[in-house]
Amino acid sequence: MPEPAARPRDLSPAEIGFVRQRPVPWLNPGLLAGTAVRVLLAYLFGGYMDKRELQAALPDRTFDHSAADELWFDYTADLGDGFDATYSVASLLARPELMLDDGRLLPRGELLVLGGDQVYPTASSPAYENRWKGPYYAALPDVAADSPSLYALPGNHDWYDGLTAFLRLFAQGDTIGGWRTRQARSYFALELPHRWWVFAVDIQLSSYIDEPQLDYFGRVAERLTPEDRIVLVPAQPSWVKTHDRPDAYDSVDYFIRTVIEPTGARVPLLLAGDMHHYARYTGDGPDGRGRQLLTCGGGGAYLVGTDHLPDAVAVPPEETITRRSSTPQRYELAGAYPSRPASRRLGWQVFARLPRRNPGFVWLLGLMQTLLMLAFVTSPDHLITPATVTGVTAVLVGTAVFTLVLGVRNRKHIVAALAHAVPHVALAAGGAVAWSALPLSDLANPWATLLAFAVYGPVIGVLDSWVVGAYLLVARHFDVNVNELYAGMGIEDHKSFLRFHIGRDGSLTVYPVAVDRVAHDWRADPGGAPGTPWIVPADPLHATLAEPPVLVDGPGGRAG
Repeated sequence: MPEPAARPRDLSPAEIGFVRQRPVPWLNPGLLAGTAVRVLLAYLFGGYMDKRELQAALPDRTFDHSAADELWFDYTADLGDGFDATYSVASLLARPELMLDDGRLLPRGELLVLGGDQVYPTASSPAYENRWKGPYYAALPDVAADSPSLYALPGNHDWYDGLTAFLRLFAQGDTIGGWRTRQARSYFALELPHRWWVFAVDIQLSSYIDEPQLDYFGRVAERLTPEDRIVLVPAQPSWVKTHDRPDAYDSVDYFIRTVIEPTGARVPLLLAGDMHHYARYTGDGPDGRGRQLLTCGGGGAYLVGTDHLPDAVAVPPEETITRRSSTPQRYELAGAYPSRPASRRLGWQVFARLPRRNPGFVWLLGLMQTLLMLAFVTSPDHLITPATVTGVTAVLVGTAVFTLVLGVRNRKHIVAALAHAVPHVALAAGGAVAWSALPLSDLANPWATLLAFAVYGPVIGVLDSWVVGAYLLVARHFDVNVNELYAGMGIEDHKSFLRFHIGRDGSLTVYPVAVDRVAHDWRADPGGAPGTPWIVPADPLHATLAEPPVLVDGPGGRAG
């Protein structure tokens, strides 16, 4: 067992071994442009860089955690963002016992499953080091006899470098502080007590399931019987995304139908991250014995509200054109955190949060608005000039990029892109009238132009960010650019993770742990006992339940 590392005396990078990161400012122009290029390259060339085919040469072990009569294990996803939120969740996961506000005491999981997007905005070794590895190392710094095993499934952000950094970090069998990594591939099967299993499936960038992976799970499935129960973990909650993309669930349906169902084993729970909230759909399932569809992406990334979620979903959707798909089953929304009313209230914070979280975006809007205003001012007799045409075209292109590239491209997004451009052009025209009425505009150039950029630009940039905020508030009611509304606000609070318990009677219960407020004031703890966190909050962190404990499957395989 390795010697414990020296405990840091303060929070400087030299002491803690990493640089604490601020939350990603998702709407800042440089980040948007760089991320868009990486995403484009990943989708264009992802098939050529697909390392899943190469993983056939790596060990194909399953991991046995079935010896005990009962087992606690944890799940979190979407976690490698700003330090405050990521470390708040990590420190709660690392506690030997978690005391909830209602007095309930939950033992730490013997396993921790990471459900995807362990780093933002794109994968690289430095990004993992500062946004995930460093915080999780500090939360559980020392290896002990009861150190949890850690397994990770890649999400789309982990895939943006072709999975290179992910495999180096999670598939080498190393310890990360007190967390023990064991997997050799980007997918894995865990054998749990009472014939429970976790199947974590890597569907690269919503693509097909590769042949080596199907072979791996096919060999595992040879051990399954009708008494076995599977927790199926893909990287995305495709059951929710089918209302925009009817084919989104096809790969999951194919996997269940061809790998699991022939064995007679059941899938009482589908579990995914990717959407940054907690949501649970419940229904009878194809066997009539109950199935839960659960999303929990609250591990550290910006919150996405739940007010846009449908009341019910059918999977596979009736609109799918895939032949030999399963019979559609209806599932009702049974739990959500934060609640829909709370999510709607949070959405109204966009006017204050968007400009504060994304100053570069405000400066870009101010620059574009100032250029367009000057084009209008310098052509008072005839507005249709090369300058005004260029400016209006730039606005149209900008709103189209914001609405179409960042969203799902369909008819309602095209309408939204065109409608979104109108208030921006109207604001520039109104600004031109207002600027022309001011005596400052009569100054000789270049002073008038410099003054416009120095005074008018910052003011109109903030006003135009409010126009964007108003658009996002309206658009979310049509399920357009919902993610961009919350990404722009960058809300760090309302985090969540899951603690599971397999009881001695074979039942599986999920405790959806919620953290209403993350910590922002931290201090080093140089005198702490071995194995305790290096960094502690100045004020206690509070954990509660997003909803009462959910019985996924009862004793002996009876539905709860």
